[in-house]
Amino acid sequence: MTLEIRPLSDALGAEVTGLDLTRPLSSKDLAAVKQAYMDHHLLCLRSAPLTPPQFAAFSKQFGEPQLQLVRRRRDEVAPEVAIHETTYEKPEDKPDDMHMIRLSGWHTDDSFMEEPCRYTLLQSINIPDSGGHTRFCNVAKAYADLAEAEKQRLENLKAVHNYDTRRAPARPTALTQTEKSETHEVVHPLVITHPETGTKAIYYNFNRTDRVVDMDRADSDALLDWINEKITQPRYRYEHEWRVGDILFWDNRGVIHSVNMDFPVGQKRIHQRVMLKGDRPA
Repeated sequence: MTLEIRPLSDALGAEVTGLDLTRPLSSKDLAAVKQAYMDHHLLCLRSAPLTPPQFAAFSKQFGEPQLQLVRRRRDEVAPEVAIHETTYEKPEDKPDDMHMIRLSGWHTDDSFMEEPCRYTLLQSINIPDSGGHTRFCNVAKAYADLAEAEKQRLENLKAVHNYDTRRAPARPTALTQTEKSETHEVVHPLVITHPETGTKAIYYNFNRTDRVVDMDRADSDALLDWINEKITQPRYRYEHEWRVGDILFWDNRGVIHSVNMDFPVGQKRIHQRVMLKGDRPA
């Protein structure tokens, strides 16, 4: 097989084909994949579903895994892998308002942590017949397109991130006491610099960003709402229609994502996920 990399949209993303992900990548292919995610922020690697140990082994070629906070989601054989099922088992499980489902909000993974994960790898195991797409926005491009006065307005601001915020209409997964003890308020810049490329991006999480430091709640909410509107414009988006086995590999320092949760009741939607450790955003 020959490695091929093809852009998926003008905003972000590239499709990667021609790799056997059940075996270690050659040094040449590994370097090409690493360069591709630097260039495109998001990769779709076409594959058949991997076993959790295979998925963990593949992911470790790009960094050290960060364990999922919620213990019950960790795979028993490969705990670096978290199993995420979002199936609607009964009609009453699916709300009329999709905003009442947490995954619908635009977010970056684990921003409530002091050192959030750098990369996320997500593989589809079961997908519904329709809906369930995952959407992505290029927040580095969104920042670059701001007017100079808008950039200056954000440049030195910081925001508080929590496991939950009252700004989000939906509540997060309930935690055990041990898991609660591992979460607390953290403060991150609203504008961060990518440590490898030097590119700046807006660091924002609809589900976790609670307030701007040293700003009253009304002004903070207004600013965060403005940011949300700016960075989620269609021109910054790519929407991924899943195939079984697809692995999406994205950079949380330049991308936010949300899920189209409007899919049929009773049809399985299951993914496995690995997050790779990162540094404190700066």
